[in-house]
Amino acid sequence: MSQFYTYTVPTAHGEEKSMEDFKGKVVLVVNTATGCGFTPQYEDLESIYERYHDQGLEILDIPCNQFAGQTPGTDEEIHEFCTLKYNTQFPQMKKSDVNGENALPLYTYLKSQQGFKGFGKGPKALAMSVMLKKIDKDYKNNPDIKWNFTKFLVNRNGEVVGRFEPTVSMKSVEEAVAELI
Repeated sequence: MSQFYTYTVPTAHGEEKSMEDFKGKVVLVVNTATGCGFTPQYEDLESIYERYHDQGLEILDIPCNQFAGQTPGTDEEIHEFCTLKYNTQFPQMKKSDVNGENALPLYTYLKSQQGFKGFGKGPKALAMSVMLKKIDKDYKNNPDIKWNFTKFLVNRNGEVVGRFEPTVSMKSVEEAVAELI
C-alpha cells in the first residue's frame, strides 16, 4: 500500500479525513488562500474538478495562512468565500500549516516525494524568485512550500507524481490531470 494512504487531514468540521478514502482516484492536493494574487486559480480548479470528478479526480483544498497572512478568516468564512465567489464544490479541509514544526504530516510526506524544482519562466516566476530571495536566500535548496496554490498530483496508486508551483499555468496542471484520468 502506498504511504500516501496512511495519512489523514483535519476537516473544517473537526473530523479526520483519511487519504485511504481516495484509493483508486487521482488526487490534486492544493494549499490555498483567499487573499492572494493566485486566488483566481480557484476558478480553474473548479473547472478541472467539474470536468474530471466523475472520471475519478478529487481535489483536496487545504487553506493555509503561512504566506503573508493571506488566509485570515475562519474555516467557515473561507468556505463561504470560496463557494460564493468561485462556486467551489470540492472538499475543503481545516486551515493548516504546510511548513514548519506544525506542518501537516501529509505535507511533510508530499514534499519528501516531490521537492521544489523552480518557478519556471515569465514575469510571475521572476517576481516569486525575487520575493523569496528576500525571505530565504536558500529557498531553491529546500523542499518547503514556497507560496499559496502549490499543487501536488497523486496518481491512482497513491504515488506523488507531480508538483506544480503557483506560477505554473493551470492549463499544464489540467493536462497532467487528464493524462492520469
